[in-house]
Amino acid sequence: MTHLQHHAHQRHAPRDGQLLRYLDGRPITTRRYDHLWTRLGTHLPWVATQQISTHWLRHTTLTWVERNFGYAITRAYAEHTDSGGDTGTTTTYVRASTQEVAAALAALTQEPHPCGNQPLTSSV
Repeated sequence: MTHLQHHAHQRHAPRDGQLLRYLDGRPITTRRYDHLWTRLGTHLPWVATQQISTHWLRHTTLTWVERNFGYAITRAYAEHTDSGGDTGTTTTYVRASTQEVAAALAALTQEPHPCGNQPLTSSV
């Protein structure tokens, strides 16, 4: 997290914007992400074999958050909105706070959250 914060500061990433950026501060593109995964796959064969990608990481992370912290926190962690075709009326009532999402991130990374929130224990 310290390295990501340094990167954000050095590349002038907006607080609520995309983190990874080129040296001149422009956000990297999806093509750049794809290129990075291809390069990683040449050095780490398992990355290519398992077809690891940014989407794969998001899916795997959200699965872990849901299994350990529940549906409401996963929705907030993924920044899913209330608009659209979400299933069931239950989603109207389940909400997660910013602190709960920060706690899930702290538990996942085993590092304190930059906002200083105390990690919650998982439900598992």
